[in-house]
Amino acid sequence: MRKFLVLATFFGITPFVFLFGVLIYLLASFFTNSHPATQAYHSPSQTVTYAALPEVTDTYVSEVVSTDARVEIVRQFFEKYNSPLEPHAAFVVEIADHYSLDFRLIPAIAMQESNLCRRIPVNSYNCWGYGIYGDNVIRFKDYKEGIETVTRTLATKYRQSGLETPDEIMRRYTPSSNGSWANGVNHFLAQLQ
Repeated sequence: MRKFLVLATFFGITPFVFLFGVLIYLLASFFTNSHPATQAYHSPSQTVTYAALPEVTDTYVSEVVSTDARVEIVRQFFEKYNSPLEPHAAFVVEIADHYSLDFRLIPAIAMQESNLCRRIPVNSYNCWGYGIYGDNVIRFKDYKEGIETVTRTLATKYRQSGLETPDEIMRRYTPSSNGSWANGVNHFLAQLQ
């Protein structure tokens, strides 16, 4: 019996609620269309569609540029130690790639040998201790020639002889070292990660 009363109440009230809603809609529609402000803009027979477009102000355009992070790693390493090699960071990576050599090796050896070119023989541009034995000094015309020559030598004469790691390179590059040269180069290789 209780279910019957609930259903009767629902079906009895629902039509009245529906008619009341339609009446409200019609009245709102009537007063909106007869308002003098809306009649000035359109006639009742026209359909007006409104579209809100976003206002364009202060637009920003950005561009993503892809570069080789290794160049920035080398540049920052040179910058950190105030090295004159900083403008040549891209060249270091380019030449290392050309000879398939670890790009970190040239900066690490330069740091170990000359504190990144801050302690070199005058006008030698030789930051790698390359061919320097006592008074005998190999000189380059500029840093680029030094970078290219040392990289090429490490790739052709050292790597081709199976000398690739700092410990192996040390045996020929600086045979009198007690291991400190390789330890230093390894330390700087790690900084260039």
